[in-house]
Formats: sequence, C-alpha cells, structure tokens
Amino acid sequence: MQAARIHSHGGPEVLQVESIPEPESKAGEVIVQIKAAALNHLDIWVRRGIPGVPLPMILGSDGAGVISAKGDGVTQVSIGDAVCIQPLTYCGHCRFCKRGRENYCDNMGILGESQDGTQCEYIAVPERNVRLKPAHLSFEAAAAFPLTAQTAYTMLVRRAKIEPGETVFIWGAGSGVGTMAIQIAKAKGCRIITTGGHKGKRVHATNLGADLVLDHYQDDIAKLVQEFTDGCGADVVFEHVGKATWEASLRMLAKGGRLVTCGATTGPKVEIDVRHLFFKQHTILGSTMGDVAAFDDCLSLVSDGRIKPIVDKVFSLSDIKQAHEYLEKSEQIGKVILLPD
Repeated sequence: MQAARIHSHGGPEVLQVESIPEPESKAGEVIVQIKAAALNHLDIWVRRGIPGVPLPMILGSDGAGVISAKGDGVTQVSIGDAVCIQPLTYCGHCRFCKRGRENYCDNMGILGESQDGTQCEYIAVPERNVRLKPAHLSFEAAAAFPLTAQTAYTMLVRRAKIEPGETVFIWGAGSGVGTMAIQIAKAKGCRIITTGGHKGKRVHATNLGADLVLDHYQDDIAKLVQEFTDGCGADVVFEHVGKATWEASLRMLAKGGRLVTCGATTGPKVEIDVRHLFFKQHTILGSTMGDVAAFDDCLSLVSDGRIKPIVDKVFSLSDIKQAHEYLEKSEQIGKVILLPD
C-alpha cells in the first residue's frame, strides 16, 4: 500500500510517499481502507520533531473509510461498514481509564504520533477506535472533525464547563479547532467572540454564528472585547496559540473567568502577573485531546447536525508536501484533506 511517512525530522522535504506492506488485523482489531484523511497542525509538529516519536512514522490522526477485514472477537462492526476513526488510544487498565477519565491515561497515545497514522491506504486499529460514519457525511467531512472536535469539546465542556449565556472568546476562527469551538459553544447557548486574519475567515465565523468577529492582526482585541461585554470581559477564553496571544487572553478575561489552553503554536514561554490572577480570581486550565465519551458526544452533535465539519481543500496523498506547505501558511478555513491516490 501507499503511505506518507517520515524517516527523519525536518521540513516538508522529509515527507515520503512510499510502498509498504498492508497491515494485518489482530484479535480485536479491524482494517480500515482509508477513503479520506485529514491534516492537523500536530502533523507539522511531528514532522518538525516531537521528542519520542518512533521512526519511521506514518502521519495522520484523523481518517474515515470502510472496514475491509476484522480480527477475532470483533462484534460491533462488519466488513463493508463505513466508519470514522477515533484518533486516541488508551491503555484501558490504569487508574484513570478505570475511572472513565481516559484523557489522563498513563499511556495515552495518538495515531500519527505514538503509532502509525491514517495517511495511508489501510490502517489497523482496535475495534473500539471506530464508529459508524453518519450517513449524511461524505468521507472527507467524516475525516474532518474527530481530533479537533474532541479537543474543543473537552476544553469547553469538560474543562471550562461553559454555561448558556456565557461569553466565550475563541482565537482563530479559520483553524480546525477554532471552527469546532465556535459551533460547540454556540450549540451550548453561549455568546461567541472570535477572530480571523482575513475577510474570508471573518465571514466564515459569522456564518457559523459568531456574535462578534475581530481582526487579530489589526484590532485591539482586549479593548474591543471589554467594550462588547460592557466592561465585564469574556467568561471563557479558548487559547491555543500561546506566546503571541497570551497577554491579550488574560487582559480580556472577566473576573472569575476561565482561560483554557491546549496548545502553543507561537511559543510555549508566557508570563503571568500573579496579582491579576488572584485579584480577579482567574482560573487557568490545561487540556489535552479528550476521551471516548467526548468523542461520542461530538459524534452525536455531528449526527444531529448541530455541528458541521468544514472542509477547506482536498489534496491527493501523493501531494502531501504541498498539503503541508499550504497548512503552514495558515490560510485555510476548516480542514485540509488527503485522498489516497
């Protein structure tokens, strides 16, 4: 089969599409013939060099396809079923897994980082990592939501515990996680403020239901958030950018507000004025990925049409280098998709 792999870390030039043996299903596993896979910024970080990534590595966390084979003990899906892939793996026996809190699992992994991923023609995954694809979704759309929706849902619903009527500020309306965060917060009855770096992204955010859309390159974000909220600030700030936005995120946060973060694309080193933290009774929350229940909740929202996967552009697997270059420009609105040749 054809697979997009890296043998070393670096720029797009290290990406190789090569022929490797098809996987075989073990007991409890299924083989999914990949019809569509999605890119995430995680793929860029893995390619550039996350410590501990085993090489060579097939990239890709998100995917959708058809069950082509199954191992002994598989009972919930059948050959020929169209499925989407839950991208996270858990050990199933540590104290966190036993409490139903897999996102804290001592041995949590992710496809395309800790083990071979979805940017290939066939993948072997445990049966528990697949769900039937909602019938109204294309394979491209079904591959476009799992990791970002699960991440955004866990940040907003599980960690920040958003409530109807609260004001939620979300950086980056055009990103995959930002697109999902807007829809999830809107589905939960929140008022949404978000940002877009160009007009197309701002129009996109408005169409998703955002109440105020700002230009994060030109506007004084914190000032405009304060004005829009009558001086109160945002109840929740959805932060996934890091150093470049951290100061503004804290400035716009309401008294008793919660900042929830899952990433640091512009740098991990930030400063905190501890006086503001305790005077304004702020809470800073870290969040990573999610758990099986969060994925199933997101799948229900997609199935009910309350959130919609957004596909920006489709590339063939053989054009993986161009797809990475496109994603690194941050011009996309929604998800970048790969189709096996």
